[in-house]
Amino acid sequence: MIIVPVKEGENIERALKKFKRKFEKTGTIREMRKRKAFVKKSVKRREEVKKAAYIQALRLEEE
Repeated sequence: MIIVPVKEGENIERALKKFKRKFEKTGTIREMRKRKAFVKKSVKRREEVKKAAYIQALRLEEE
């Protein structure tokens, strides 16, 4: 549960902004979207390898 302490006289928009920031940090929405559709392990692994190759190419290019 997310608790956002609101100080006396604090603007409600500021409190909402704090809540949204804390909620985003929990990763709930990302997790929900990820679970929405099943992804096979082979496809997930292929994406990881592709991403690693891309990052490695960027690092090599940087040097």
